Amino acid sequence: MTTMQKITLASSRDIPFHNLVLSQSNVRRVKAGISVDELAESIARRGLIQSLHVRPVIGEDGAETGKFEVPAGGRRYRALELLVKQKRLAKSAPVPCIVSAADDSVLIDEVSLAENIERAPLHPLDQFRAFQAMREKGMTEESIAAAFFVDVKVVKQRLRLVAVAPALLDVYAEDAMTLEQLMAFTISGDHARQAQVWEAVKNSWSKEPYQIRRMLTETAVRASDKRARFLGLEAYEAAGGYVLRDLFQQDDGGWLQDPVLLEQLVGEKLKVEAEAIAAEGWKWIEVAVGFPYGHTMGLRALMGTTVDLTEEERATREALRDEYDRLEAEYAEADDLPEDVDQRLGEIERVLGAFDSRPMAFDPVDLGRAGAFVSIDSDGSLLVERGFVRPEDEQRAAPKGDPSSEAMGGDAPAEGDRSDNRTAVINMAGENRGQEDDEDEGDAIKPLPERLVIELTAHRTLALRDAVSNNPRIAMTALLHKLATDCFVSRASGSALEATVRDIHLPVQAADLADSFPAQNIDTRHAGWKADMPLGQGDDFLWDWLHALDEASRQALLAHCLSFGVNALYERPNPYSGMGISQHGLDRRLREADRLARTTQLDLVEAGWKPTVANYLGRVTKSRILEAVREGAGAQAVELIAHLKKGDMAREAERLLDGSGWLPEPLRMDDLDGGKDTVAEDAAVELPAFLTEDEEVASDDEDERQHLIAAE
Repeated sequence: MTTMQKITLASSRDIPFHNLVLSQSNVRRVKAGISVDELAESIARRGLIQSLHVRPVIGEDGAETGKFEVPAGGRRYRALELLVKQKRLAKSAPVPCIVSAADDSVLIDEVSLAENIERAPLHPLDQFRAFQAMREKGMTEESIAAAFFVDVKVVKQRLRLVAVAPALLDVYAEDAMTLEQLMAFTISGDHARQAQVWEAVKNSWSKEPYQIRRMLTETAVRASDKRARFLGLEAYEAAGGYVLRDLFQQDDGGWLQDPVLLEQLVGEKLKVEAEAIAAEGWKWIEVAVGFPYGHTMGLRALMGTTVDLTEEERATREALRDEYDRLEAEYAEADDLPEDVDQRLGEIERVLGAFDSRPMAFDPVDLGRAGAFVSIDSDGSLLVERGFVRPEDEQRAAPKGDPSSEAMGGDAPAEGDRSDNRTAVINMAGENRGQEDDEDEGDAIKPLPERLVIELTAHRTLALRDAVSNNPRIAMTALLHKLATDCFVSRASGSALEATVRDIHLPVQAADLADSFPAQNIDTRHAGWKADMPLGQGDDFLWDWLHALDEASRQALLAHCLSFGVNALYERPNPYSGMGISQHGLDRRLREADRLARTTQLDLVEAGWKPTVANYLGRVTKSRILEAVREGAGAQAVELIAHLKKGDMAREAERLLDGSGWLPEPLRMDDLDGGKDTVAEDAAVELPAFLTEDEEVASDDEDERQHLIAAE
């Protein structure tokens, strides 16, 4: 029977620091982890937590010299050495050491290597919980950060991580969830909702952090939303609203968790603003978060007079202009402006813009029959559009010979003309679009819904107007074509000149049409021309002003005015009466719109249109979604989403089609185009790593990096 030899552990003892020397056999050569300075501060605060491992130094005569070399614990030795140099530690201070025999058969290099590689790193969750325990025992976040030499934000992040639902922390502890996924769950404090989302995604291929964040915030409102910017986060929080912040990535201010409270507060603030404007004497005030594009069509705009600047305002404006010119001249040769200079130029531009947008003064008589629209602009500022007269409020002439006419001075006021104010009407109702059913019946490609086609062609019409307005030569060709057709093909009776432009109303439109690039371009251009024209001085003044314009300006104005008559809208043909448009007329309209689009080289992608859940993908059948992804991203992408339910399919399709340049049929040049920049079915598609690689292989390096960041 063999007797097992007992293991003898090396003894421990305190050795004066000046008797220790760093071994040349220490394997650590590359700096890693916290710095020696930080380790020295940790030792000064908490003492030497881990002893040094040392061996006696043997002299030439084979006897011990009284010195000890340190093969394991070199960074701790350097930290102690630094404290000695700073005179915070005595040279003779005893240092706890584990002393191995000088004749030990184990190589000193092996001891150094084993001491460094056999450490079991602390799981990040253990560190998160340790931070939480210290916080619960009274340490502040600042004191924890100071004790471990990290930023306070890091402490806040780790405390937020440990506040996730305990069930999900257990999943993370078992390495069934990545650190990035755990981070995504921190944007919601609702443990039940966190667990619900994890159950929904844990067995799905689509469980990326962005998907988790989107599901957790789908009922919240981003702080960048114009309603939140108009109200202000301070007012929302003061009313008891909660703003959830993402501590791990840029969140544009966070998410407002109570949309109902936000709508209520925004409505109340809009009503207060509307009441102040109603006090100016208007007959009516229409209030909404936003109005559709072209909401003033059919209303007469009053021509007010601009309120003059005060002497102080004039001096301020001139000083700002001089400063702007000086800064521009000073940095004219610079490739990039310094940040402070760029910021200052932007501030000056905003102030000068406010001087140019002076309030208008209106005749008190006009105020009694006109009104204003109050809404929120896209940047969150209050938008007030004053001075619009409805047709029913227009002043009408009384029949000749009517005694009342003579008594009133010749003209009878319109019924309802008055100088008192009408109570502002607050209309916060949204448009009910009537979404398509969640699931399809069969795999057939069904026709696009009529309303969707009308909305899409409204986008195209607006973009085409902008394109024609930017091409005076093409606008002139279009006008001559219209005149030549009227003159030589179908002559019609009329007044002195029957060549008119009828502003085409867009009765059905998407909610984002007013914020699109073409709409903003057209509105800016229209406001510029309107400001230059002598519109309030009579028809003769306008004629003389137009006649005096240079040729380039005349052509630009002609193109702008003519563009309002562009009509590329689809509408249901009416074959039974003279009302509406016939099928022949509709075909001709769309054919001519295609011709204009080709001639102006219209590109709806450059004009800002891209497929989203709201404007297309959530409004069509699953078959249509898959068809769009096949054309825009390739057959491989179709295979990845074909098994999803319609809602998830639409959201993933939006991501896959982003930047592809894909357009639906009503927005393409014509049927011969086959779609812009479509992808062949057999073409390779560059997809995210989580869609193309084994999940564990793709995430190993990233997981390791995140562990180091979050738990070092």
